[in-house]
Amino acid sequence: MSRPILEACAVRKEFGGPVAVSDVSLAVRESVITALIGPNGAGKTTMFNLFSGIYPLNSGSFEIDGRRADGVAPHMIARMGLARTFQNVQLFGNMSVIENVMLGWHAQGCAGFLSAALRLPRARAEERAARSACMEKLALVGLEARAGDDALSLPFGQQRLLEFARALAGEPRLLLLDEPAAGLSTREKADLVRLISSICRSGVTILLVDHDMDLVMDISDTVIVLDHGEKIAEGPPREVQKDERVIAAYLGEDLQEGR
Repeated sequence: MSRPILEACAVRKEFGGPVAVSDVSLAVRESVITALIGPNGAGKTTMFNLFSGIYPLNSGSFEIDGRRADGVAPHMIARMGLARTFQNVQLFGNMSVIENVMLGWHAQGCAGFLSAALRLPRARAEERAARSACMEKLALVGLEARAGDDALSLPFGQQRLLEFARALAGEPRLLLLDEPAAGLSTREKADLVRLISSICRSGVTILLVDHDMDLVMDISDTVIVLDHGEKIAEGPPREVQKDERVIAAYLGEDLQEGR
């Protein structure tokens, strides 16, 4: 069994009284696809926001690749090897496709502000390397031909792919995907499954949240289930499908039909 790349211990988050995440412990193992599922309000996106440093924990702790990460700023968590996408696509509409991806590469940069401002050789060489690396990420998601286009001129499905390319530009070891299949057509979802599987085979560990149970059960190696901020089940997809607590508490007919 592979070692954990993300490990959380008794993580808790409250918002002025309501408990969004209640003492959740979990481990995301390296080089696999793990799904975090549950109904709206279960605490899934809150967990993502905790792991990416957007929200502070009330108590508990978590580690990324064996290093303590709670209380660490988001840009430093990115340097530790974690990247994410968002439930609602968040692109810079005043930038081109390639410029959006290059923003994701910035954590790898070393030249510094002064070198970049003065266009020193080191900065120019770094920019060329960044552009080349980002074009590779666009090729991975099939968008290299749109590199010079305005980001918001892309159809919605391709905007999703652009977010993938931008997240991958930082060369993460762990990629968090928040509702990656939301708003996609059946064909786009099939392409998405192939892309996520390919990314994982390349050595990037995946933790995803999605309400599409067919996609979750087909693609995941492990499924973790939350309900009202508490973890109630964890295991291989087919075992979780048969867990009566899961069927009764959250997924009802959707999960039973997927059996």
